[in-house]
Amino acid sequence: MIELEGLTKRYGEKVAVNNLSFTVRPGIVTGFLGPNGAGKSTTMRMILGLDHPTAGSVRIDGKHYHQLKEPLTYIGALLEAKAWHGGRTAYNHLLCLAQSNGIARSRVREVLETVGLTAVARKKTKGFSMGMGQRLGIAAALLGDPRILMFDEPVNGLDPEGIHWIRTLMKSLAAQGRTVFVSSHLMSEMALTAEHLVVIGQGRLLADTSMADFIARNSRSYVRVRSPQRERMLDVLHQAGIVAVESGDGVLEVDGGKAELVGELAARHGLTLHELSPQQASLEEAFMQLTAESVEYHAHSETSPPPPQQQWGDGWKRG
Repeated sequence: MIELEGLTKRYGEKVAVNNLSFTVRPGIVTGFLGPNGAGKSTTMRMILGLDHPTAGSVRIDGKHYHQLKEPLTYIGALLEAKAWHGGRTAYNHLLCLAQSNGIARSRVREVLETVGLTAVARKKTKGFSMGMGQRLGIAAALLGDPRILMFDEPVNGLDPEGIHWIRTLMKSLAAQGRTVFVSSHLMSEMALTAEHLVVIGQGRLLADTSMADFIARNSRSYVRVRSPQRERMLDVLHQAGIVAVESGDGVLEVDGGKAELVGELAARHGLTLHELSPQQASLEEAFMQLTAESVEYHAHSETSPPPPQQQWGDGWKRG
């Protein structure tokens, strides 16, 4: 279990993490989300003692990281995939880590096999692709057979098979009763992997809830209805006190309505339905809705007017 209490980190006047308090519990995959610059990486670094908090504390199974003897047997982490010496082989990289934490040599071979790197175990890591680097980083996290695992962008550089593999691995680790904490910008992948979400923005906690509750609270649900008797359908819904709006192409959207109720009304009045489907926003839509005011870096579309310094007209000079 990972426990954060009032965790704060300042860099001069910049507040990177602002009074964060939450608990990452065992037995489920917990997703850690936030826009770029939200403070996710800084938070993870403080959990591992790589950065020291300005205020507050982090405990790993009740202890601070520096109090852990042989820490790789308590918590394994992937923060920077290529954090190794390029002149070492994959096997020797893991062996050094194992020897520093009292881990048996046999465990090195086990994790190399787990991540699919046995065939390249004796090759120098400087020639590894990004996907191979991710797998080696995951092997290092698994090396001490820890009860707590933390991954930052674990699917970067992986092909579809690799993405499916790491998703299955994280779920399997959680099912064993381990604590699994994972940060990713791939919302579609997070929606398939995480059961619980911690969301931050500008260093502050925005949400700490289940995946289902997060989507329900931060998105619009509606029933999509298509009928060749659209006007009559609108009248029937209106008479029942149900608000429906036209969204084009003959589609009606019933906010917050239940598909069963709409279907029963249509049947009662002899109306034909070509479509009756409940619609729920995706995790990405819910995330964008919640964090809209916490995004630090905004991109401009190609159709947006350029910023003033790029408008070469009267009163402006080329830089």
